[in-house]
Amino acid sequence: MIRTGVYPGTFDPITRGHMDIIRRGAKLVDRLVIGVTTNPSKSPMFSVDERMEMVKRETAGIEGEIHVVSFDSLLMDFAEREGASMIVRGLRAVADFEYEYQMAGMNQQLNDRIETVFLMADVSLQPIASRLVKEIALYGGAIRKFVSPAVEADVARRVSELGRKGS
Repeated sequence: MIRTGVYPGTFDPITRGHMDIIRRGAKLVDRLVIGVTTNPSKSPMFSVDERMEMVKRETAGIEGEIHVVSFDSLLMDFAEREGASMIVRGLRAVADFEYEYQMAGMNQQLNDRIETVFLMADVSLQPIASRLVKEIALYGGAIRKFVSPAVEADVARRVSELGRKGS
């Protein structure tokens, strides 16, 4: 039987922290599905299609069977559709744990056949958050420590476009 895991997120933009979890998560399953979703509580810099292309490009060299798909539904419904037996989640700090613990409990109530597995982000990557990367970029700060060169260029292009629209 093929073990499938789902790693959900907005990936707006995909960071080195996300990539660390993807590389490590891919080793735990036969098939890793990266679910790119909308999140009504977040205001995305990139469209779902742009984020999917970014994730596909960034994960192209990772060993293992990796699929990048979008979803706009309950995570557990998406995971079931994908045939997943586990949800992969990354943890950076205690604040992440509290939120993720609550979500895992709710998800277990929705579908107790799918386990949530938490991976601690590499210590050097723990402070990285997409929200902060976008904020730094919007204020003209350097983000190259937090994202790949290609994502850095994507973000710079978008910041430039946003600047032109605001002019």
